[in-house]
Amino acid sequence: MDFTFNQEQQQFADALRRWADKDYRFEARQAIIHSDSGTSDAAWATLTELGMTALPLPGAQGGFDGTAVDMLLVMQELGRALVVEPYFATVFGAQFLKLAGGHESVLEQVAAGSVKLACALGEAQSRHELNDIATTATGGGDGFVLDGVKTVVIHGAQADHLIVSARSSGEQRDTDGISLFLVPLDAPGVTVRDYRTIDGQRAANVTLVQVVLGSEALIGEAGKGWELLDAGADYGATLLCAEAVGAMDAIFAATLEYLKTRQQFGAPIGKLQALQHRMADMFIHLEQARSMAMLAAAKVDTAEPVERRRVVSAAKARVGQAATFVGQQAVQLHGGMGVTDELPAAHHFKRLTMIALSLGDADHHIERFIAQPGFLPLENA
Repeated sequence: MDFTFNQEQQQFADALRRWADKDYRFEARQAIIHSDSGTSDAAWATLTELGMTALPLPGAQGGFDGTAVDMLLVMQELGRALVVEPYFATVFGAQFLKLAGGHESVLEQVAAGSVKLACALGEAQSRHELNDIATTATGGGDGFVLDGVKTVVIHGAQADHLIVSARSSGEQRDTDGISLFLVPLDAPGVTVRDYRTIDGQRAANVTLVQVVLGSEALIGEAGKGWELLDAGADYGATLLCAEAVGAMDAIFAATLEYLKTRQQFGAPIGKLQALQHRMADMFIHLEQARSMAMLAAAKVDTAEPVERRRVVSAAKARVGQAATFVGQQAVQLHGGMGVTDELPAAHHFKRLTMIALSLGDADHHIERFIAQPGFLPLENA
């Protein structure tokens, strides 16, 4: 398998890095985080102008037919720069519309940057189990009525439409009976409570009370949305793996520079062999995470469901473990200043912590990996 990036992919990544280095520096990001909206219209306009919103979308809807490998480079740069714009939420939501077909006009608006999406998939009791859905969708045929509460919807208040999972039949944890809907944020009965998360992103709790939707709001087939939900979540997890690699690249580089410049007893602390060993361990974790993120990106679009689940879960578990290790080591090597708000490394650490917990933590994905057909314990191998 060839993991060499072509010239066009590299140009995309280089353009994004130049923009971040020039206009999205740490001080600018801090100002955006503490603004009322928590995002920047100017930054979003630039991402659109650079073609980032169109990159993963079909050519028929004004996109560039970008693959997950193309997105790998984009997400790495966003992770390196700690970009807090609703890009991940939007392309994650668009993936459900792409997989299901239909809603072409919405995808066209997403490609043009005029519409943002968010995914309302989690609930208070569900933790990492996306099939644990208490939100209900009653009706059918000509329309549905949604009732329920969705929690920690990343960039929910900044979106124009929500991708909402709801139960149209079956028991609360069944995989059968799940339906997905495209819900306008301004639909009657939708209430959004916006808040800032520890990593500077925005999230929201969304309450749905007697939200009336037409049949055109349905994504895919009623009651048979689990495979779509599962595949879309794997795509989202793959993007998060790539973002984590970019964040780890940045925090590793910052830690290395700190060890070269921080003086103690007349010499840089980087000369201490014990600290060199810790940096070597960080590098190993980072490179293993990079390899797994690349493998997930190469497989998520094309592999059969069992192989896709196996590869994505292996990647998310390994990247999550690496994110925790690299982040914690970086904070410790920076000393007390490693947790201060003024240091970018502290913000990378917080973002890595959130990524490790999003769309399934390491324990969840190890269990999911083991549950796939064909897994053999060592004693039976």
